[in-house]
Amino acid sequence: MTLALTCFVPKLPFSKKRIFLLLFWVCTFHFGQAQKTRDSLVQAIRTLEQSTNFIEKDTTYVNLLSNLGSELRYYRTDSLFLLSEKSLRISKAIQYAKGESRALFNLGNYHSDKGNSSNAIAYLEKSLQKATEIKDSLFTVRIHNDLSGEYAYNGNYAKALSGYLLSIEQAEKLNDLKMLSIINENIANLYASQKDYKQALEFYKKVKKINAEIGNEIYSAETMSNMASVYADMNELEYAMFNVNASIAIFEKQEIIDWLAYAYEIKGKTYLKQNDHKWALYWYRQSEALHKKIQDERGRIDLYNGMAEAYFGIGKDSVSKHYALHAYDISRKLKFKEGTQKCANTLYKISKKGKDFATALTYHELYSKLSDTLSRNENKKSLTMLKTKLEYDEQKRDLILENERALAQQKKYVYAALSILSIFLIITFLVRRNENIQKKLNIELNANKEELEKSERELTEINETKDKLFSIIGHDLRGPIGAFQGLLKLYRDGEIKQKEFLEFIPKLGTDLDHISFTLNNLLSWGQTQMNGAITKPSVISLDGLVSDNIKLLSEIASSKSIKIVSRLSANTLAWSDGDQIDIVIRNLLSNALKFTPENGMITIGAAEKNNHWEIFVRDTGVGMDKETQEKIFAENSSHTTYGTNNEKGTGLGLSLCKEMVEKNDGSIWVESIPRKGSCFYFTLPKAKKEYQKTA
Repeated sequence: MTLALTCFVPKLPFSKKRIFLLLFWVCTFHFGQAQKTRDSLVQAIRTLEQSTNFIEKDTTYVNLLSNLGSELRYYRTDSLFLLSEKSLRISKAIQYAKGESRALFNLGNYHSDKGNSSNAIAYLEKSLQKATEIKDSLFTVRIHNDLSGEYAYNGNYAKALSGYLLSIEQAEKLNDLKMLSIINENIANLYASQKDYKQALEFYKKVKKINAEIGNEIYSAETMSNMASVYADMNELEYAMFNVNASIAIFEKQEIIDWLAYAYEIKGKTYLKQNDHKWALYWYRQSEALHKKIQDERGRIDLYNGMAEAYFGIGKDSVSKHYALHAYDISRKLKFKEGTQKCANTLYKISKKGKDFATALTYHELYSKLSDTLSRNENKKSLTMLKTKLEYDEQKRDLILENERALAQQKKYVYAALSILSIFLIITFLVRRNENIQKKLNIELNANKEELEKSERELTEINETKDKLFSIIGHDLRGPIGAFQGLLKLYRDGEIKQKEFLEFIPKLGTDLDHISFTLNNLLSWGQTQMNGAITKPSVISLDGLVSDNIKLLSEIASSKSIKIVSRLSANTLAWSDGDQIDIVIRNLLSNALKFTPENGMITIGAAEKNNHWEIFVRDTGVGMDKETQEKIFAENSSHTTYGTNNEKGTGLGLSLCKEMVEKNDGSIWVESIPRKGSCFYFTLPKAKKEYQKTA
């Protein structure tokens, strides 16, 4: 049988706040064949050593030692270290730079797996220096990638992102699709660590396209495993289960044990998110059984903590504590803050349930301390990554400008040489050049003028947006927050008792709901005003969006005894941006609830027209006069009134609805009779049949 050698993107064994393991470009055999490969390497080394003319200082011998060390990485880490040390010693003695670079690279991997990040970086940098000296371009890209991963593990996201961007450029020049797949997945994982799942999924989609071009199902399975972990963190559990099941089928068929252990752990995490502790434990145990055959300390942290949570869920607290402590010890050993944080939280819950309040308090304080640290770090990460990307783009622009200046200088030399041929040509050249310079100056002057005028308009718009934002924050958010602070102060100072304080809870809940709704509208409106919202239409079910929002607002409706009725059929499919239309429906229903008195009724339905849907939201509320109807959709309008129970709004809702409906090629209007009620209408394009089939 021919051995199937594959190079892979290593798994990311940490969910939620994921710390990136180096995405090593190491080669591994399918597990059923891996032992044969190791045995054949051992046999080749022994045969060479026992030959009569054997000398240790041989490049073939050095390469065999490095290859065997790589194969033993996840099975006998001490052997990886000893073989790499020996390979390095011999390579130095015979001045074999390629052997030195490989040996240093393997030693960097060894120290990374042991959690010795500083040593790992030192060895990888030495390996990079050697590879650069001998101009080993392919291996240089791999080392740059691993170094970036190690910097990410240490929290130096600026250096990590710079390294990944540099690696992408080098890999593109070499047309190295495998490395492009790995590096783009690394960048996806950086965004996932900051819970920027939308951006992470964009990069994952790019990786899937590259994997499809490569045509290797194992690469695709590895990417699907990482995507499954991200979908689980997003609580998109159906997508998580689909991806992890697809990857498991491939890993089981190919018998790739380390990735299979990771995929089983992700499947256990997905069931745990569903509170199905029985099946979660089943898959965690499958992963645990495979971990006994490999040496992957980092991979065990989430596995054991997940098992602890699952056992805690079924009431086996002593077993839960055993696994949580095991995961906690590994996290502390590897100085892994996110792992320590999660384990501390699990141990806090276990200790609290067991009434060991002193221990529970210790773990809770540790969890809070790490949460504060990580929260601060997360804020810095986003800004650092953005700043690094901008700096990198600026450096690229500077290089392009330098090249253009160099080309311009070369042109001057050419013109100078030609000028020797004829005085007439010199004069003609100078005249033409002056004319061109004058034209360019005029063009640049006009361009600068237009740019300044554009900047002035943008600055004016930004100031107007800023003033409106501060107005909303000052009037609509500061009030409820200030009331909440005042109430807490009275409670802390003992001026009101606990019973009196609890009586304010319903009012505080209403205030917090108002703040949350206001912030959602504020953020959506701010995005459209400052950056411009990007509309991404797809086939959406209006019935599903309406049902979700009715559930979301059911508590408010119940508090006013208002009945909300949906008359939309299941086949009401539109071609629009689902997120934007969700905001429109939520605001219209919220407005209807706000202005409908108790025991009222709200009806939402849709009428099918030639090529669009006409959706309506009708209420039995207070209605409005003609003057008010003309104001509510006016540009830059902030018209707002109090609801029937003195509910307060920002005045952004209907303005936001108008913008988002129009971005989806629709229109919005209102019909209203004072003291009878209002009916808001808006239109959306119907989904075409070919899109419906695809959906």
